[in-house]
Amino acid sequence: MQEFQTNKANLTQARLQETPVHTLGDGEVRVKVDRFAFTANNITYAVMGDQLRYWQFFPPNGDEPEKWGIIPVWGFGDVIESNSDTLPVGERLFGYFPPANELIITPKRVTQTSLLDGSVHRAELPPGYNLYQRVNHERGYDRAHDDQRMLLFVLHLTSFCLHDLLKGNDWFGAEQVLIISASSKTSIGLAYGLADDKDAPHVIGLTSNRHVDFVQSIDAYDSVLSYDTLEQIDATKPTVIVDMSANTDVLSRLHRHLGDNMRYTSNVGLTHWDEPRHAEGIIQERSQQFFAPSHVQQRMKEWGPEEFNKRSIHYIMNSTAKTSAWLKIQELDGVKGLLEVYKDICEGKIAADEGLVVVMGDDEGLVVVMGDSEKD
Repeated sequence: MQEFQTNKANLTQARLQETPVHTLGDGEVRVKVDRFAFTANNITYAVMGDQLRYWQFFPPNGDEPEKWGIIPVWGFGDVIESNSDTLPVGERLFGYFPPANELIITPKRVTQTSLLDGSVHRAELPPGYNLYQRVNHERGYDRAHDDQRMLLFVLHLTSFCLHDLLKGNDWFGAEQVLIISASSKTSIGLAYGLADDKDAPHVIGLTSNRHVDFVQSIDAYDSVLSYDTLEQIDATKPTVIVDMSANTDVLSRLHRHLGDNMRYTSNVGLTHWDEPRHAEGIIQERSQQFFAPSHVQQRMKEWGPEEFNKRSIHYIMNSTAKTSAWLKIQELDGVKGLLEVYKDICEGKIAADEGLVVVMGDDEGLVVVMGDSEKD
């Protein structure tokens, strides 16, 4: 058994750690991890690991557990051993997994279609991340769509929440929406939703020079500019910014350029995770960090779970269908395959139209890789 571990103090360093076989206790279930997605969003989990407790979901095995952490991933697994009366062998689950061969869970609140992991160390963590879908009980479930679900469902759920935030606040009075890191899949999911909304303002995608052609080709944005040409944006128009990058240089330039017409900035992602977190010129009083699970919980209280699921799934299905038309899925051979490309992921070198899916096998051995990061 192996698990993929990351150095919490140096996110460009990772290793494969051999792990012992866990003997199941009462009520526990062994889930064999089948496949999972790995995107820039997972690097965000690592960057925010201490602040938002992502490191707590899956405690690492091996030496120096305080140094190494496990980045959570979204994927599928199959129950291969069960000491639970409510979750039998053969169940297939979609949810939060470690990048490892298996996960031990303690099923709680089991329904026909879902369950929560009631493991003690996860009890105080956001419940949305402890939820697993029993996909074999879903109407029309088809394994052929697993990769798109892993890669896009969670990202486009965030896109849905951002669209809802903007629309619910009447676009913050803006006449244009700027989306930084326009090539990211979460950005694209938001752009597709805005394109379908007749009430949405003009949407501008900002990206690196090397991604301009790709972002223009997907027909999601009203206009596309590179970071080098952002001063071409009309600063006389009230503007709302959705920042997926945490590129403080770009954000500072935008805030200075727009001045009082920068009405609101939603800080979401960290595609430029190694940039300084603060810079002169950023208008902090009109900027706010966005945390999708909190938005989901709030809307579920206001709308009810059934209505929230109806609205969000409709949105996600539409944006996923458009994304799938150009998305190229690259399969990696287990955690060893992930380790081989991990440096490229940290450095933002994975092509914008690619999605990485790790297909698990019986890997063995211990490997360490290190690298410096550079950004797009």
